[in-house]
Amino acid sequence: MNDAGSPTERTLTGPVLVVGAGMLGTSIGLALARSGVEVRLYDVVPQNVTIAESLGAGTDASDVDVADMQLVVVAVPPDHLAHEITAALTSGGRCVTDVGSVKNAPLRAVAGRVSPELLGRYVGSHPMAGSERSGPFAASAALFDGRPWAVTPHPAAADESVALVTALARACGATPVTMATEEHDEAVARTSHVPHLLSALVAGRLAGAPASHLALSGQGVRDVTRVAAGDPALWQQIIAGNADAVAGLLSDVRQDLDDLLVAVRTGDRTRVSALLARGVAGTAAIPAKHGGPARPTAPVYVAVPDHPGELARLLASAGEIGVNVEDLRIDHDPGRPVGLVELTVEEGRADFLTTSLEERGWSAHR
Repeated sequence: MNDAGSPTERTLTGPVLVVGAGMLGTSIGLALARSGVEVRLYDVVPQNVTIAESLGAGTDASDVDVADMQLVVVAVPPDHLAHEITAALTSGGRCVTDVGSVKNAPLRAVAGRVSPELLGRYVGSHPMAGSERSGPFAASAALFDGRPWAVTPHPAAADESVALVTALARACGATPVTMATEEHDEAVARTSHVPHLLSALVAGRLAGAPASHLALSGQGVRDVTRVAAGDPALWQQIIAGNADAVAGLLSDVRQDLDDLLVAVRTGDRTRVSALLARGVAGTAAIPAKHGGPARPTAPVYVAVPDHPGELARLLASAGEIGVNVEDLRIDHDPGRPVGLVELTVEEGRADFLTTSLEERGWSAHR
């Protein structure tokens, strides 16, 4: 994986046609509009276009000629990618990309439907940003800010097309990263698709659980299961489109699970510890913000009254103290009218923040 770059730099001036006005397509429209790029919107559900247009993501594309567009961005569910990419290319699209989470399957399908010349105008891409929410109302102009955006050129891709798709990522505020389609699909299987399935498995054990068990739910189970709330109809398409890479990793996870099961049943603490240590190492391997190396951090816990303005007051206090908050989580206590806020800060500043917050009247601890 390398930082994105293209043989020839291009500036995205528009107009850009976005096909699909859901959460992702509308966010792209909003981000491009923020950069001063003209955006036209199309969706098979006219109401989505109406909503996206009212949010400022672009204007209705019912009267546009695809050949007049500088770039066509296909933002539809995985099962429909190949059809819409092919339609854009055969309608005269000068440069076409998609933002689907699987790259190899759509490329193979499109290559079997268009000439090599038309295929050269297509370059796949994938912004590594999203949400468990869906629809245009879930969109945000800031969704891609500082996030990686994979650009996946194939051997026949034209240099200008690669450059325009790279320019799209930059215009949306993202950091373009160039990689092969196969490498991309293996990477997202490891960092997105398999984690989603494992989250769904854990969340599934909660369905139908006794209320007395669920009453003990804390932030840990919320963290593990959050992404499981994603749309099942969309995710079954994503998994099917990346089946080989996902199945390979699931086989590895199954082996780890079998090993863990044996260790737990036999009371083999050494093997359990080894598996847990691998988890710690994997967590440490995740890049920190801005893509830099992970830095040691520590949590500071603060009890916050559950009424308007208190969280803002806490963050203002941390800012006045001069400690940067790297991350934030809230665990609501069902039995008390307070929330327990976990502030993640640089390890060397945690004690100072705790003491300083207590001096300002907050109930804080490590």
